[in-house]
Amino acid sequence: MFFDDWAGLARVLIVGTCAYVALVALLRISGKRTLAKLNAFDFVVTVALGSTLATVLLSADVALAEGVVAMALLVVLQYVVASLTVRSRTVERLVKSEPALVYRGDFVHGAMRRARITEDEIRQVARAQGRADLHEVSAVVLETDGSLSILTDVPRSLRPRRPDGTAVPE
Repeated sequence: MFFDDWAGLARVLIVGTCAYVALVALLRISGKRTLAKLNAFDFVVTVALGSTLATVLLSADVALAEGVVAMALLVVLQYVVASLTVRSRTVERLVKSEPALVYRGDFVHGAMRRARITEDEIRQVARAQGRADLHEVSAVVLETDGSLSILTDVPRSLRPRRPDGTAVPE
């Protein structure tokens, strides 16, 4: 349970070092975007890379070469999908979500329901950014990576409007 043999430990040390070096090299070649967590797809790639590295380290059934090829495949697929999202609006819509306005002077309950965000979660994020009261906040946006952004000065396009289209005075 605590120790099987020295060969297993030596394998973890040798294969782990080689796999780590290979992963760092792949990440340096692929660029910063591979670990960016800008959207759900980027997050999945990051988790999959970690899972692949762990499998190579701990499973004697997976050879180092197989693990490096698996990590390279993930990096290449992430690169291809990221490139396609830049070139095609259709692919971008399939891969990325849109930011959602969940608070603008008041809670936007429809958007909150769709995003499964509660009023308390919005208040918590505002407090975490030093805003004691939501009256100090102009808007809150649920970003594509799942984080909430607090806006204290809202652009004109996001400011509340009356049904006739005129701006609500601040």
